[in-house]
Amino acid sequence: MRRSTLFPYLAAFLGLVACLLLFVLVIVIPGLKRELLPAATPTSDLSATLNALPSPTATFIPVPTSSPTPAGPTGKIAYVCQVAHDQICLMNADGSQKRRLTTEDGIRHFYPSLAPDGKSVVYSAYREDNVYEIYEMILDDGQVTPLTDRLGVLTAPEISPDGRLIVFTRWTPDSDAHAIWVMKRDGSDPRQVFGPPQGEGWDPTWSPDGTQILFASDMDGFVQLYVIGLDGSGLRKVTQMNGLRGRSDWSPDGEYIVTYAGEPWLRELFLMRADGSDAHQITPTGGNSQGPSFSPDGRWVAFTAYFDHFGDVNGCEIYIMRTNGADLTRLTDNAYCDWQPRWGP
Repeated sequence: MRRSTLFPYLAAFLGLVACLLLFVLVIVIPGLKRELLPAATPTSDLSATLNALPSPTATFIPVPTSSPTPAGPTGKIAYVCQVAHDQICLMNADGSQKRRLTTEDGIRHFYPSLAPDGKSVVYSAYREDNVYEIYEMILDDGQVTPLTDRLGVLTAPEISPDGRLIVFTRWTPDSDAHAIWVMKRDGSDPRQVFGPPQGEGWDPTWSPDGTQILFASDMDGFVQLYVIGLDGSGLRKVTQMNGLRGRSDWSPDGEYIVTYAGEPWLRELFLMRADGSDAHQITPTGGNSQGPSFSPDGRWVAFTAYFDHFGDVNGCEIYIMRTNGADLTRLTDNAYCDWQPRWGP
């Protein structure tokens, strides 16, 4: 066969070989490299890389959830601070933003209580011998209004849940007895709800619905807690405890009462149902705990104790804890006494 006849076949064969070689270089070898070699380092141009990728199929991956964290304390606490005699102070429920409300250094102030709307505080203050008046202070501007006028020694004022009335303790040298009184929010129409000749009563606090008053009395010879209606009817004994003192509080849901009892320097807080049943100690022993007040949500209690300065008469500080005794926390720490806390919104 002549060379001119073989040349076309040779050229076709070489072309086929070249195509096969190009296929191996361009397709096969890079594919093998992608299978055998580790992934390349991502490019620095993240946007271009993401745009070049196919859209992934959406997949829902559930996120594990943890148990809800118990709610912390909220609201404000009014209390007596002995920075200059006895003054009224206020702080947040976590102990922050402490401030003194009353300014008369030479006058004693006691028993603060926040209004149900949290906008004001009522308290008792010395005016003259055998006269303590009840005042209301607006928190926003500090305006103070006297609500009583020489009615006697008036203490432990507390505004009713509906904001219309104030309950308080009254004592006079003539009667030499403590009694439970009620008056309108502006101080008008004061009247006795419980007292002589039935017996003495002190440290009143409202039921959540405002129809009853819880107070302490020794009418049966020993101090116990009693409940009475606004018109003086329905008197009933709630507790049968040893060493009960007086200052108590009613839970916002109406289900529980907290109080304190015990000998001097051995006092503890006790929680019970509203009918007095299931009374049990909730404070850790050894703090000389007293004067409890429920938080607005009913899950915490504020009180005075000496856990960190036991035996020091000026070592009383304000503490809070959950009603089951957990999370005991000191809110104040001063060289003077902080006491009579009352929790509000």
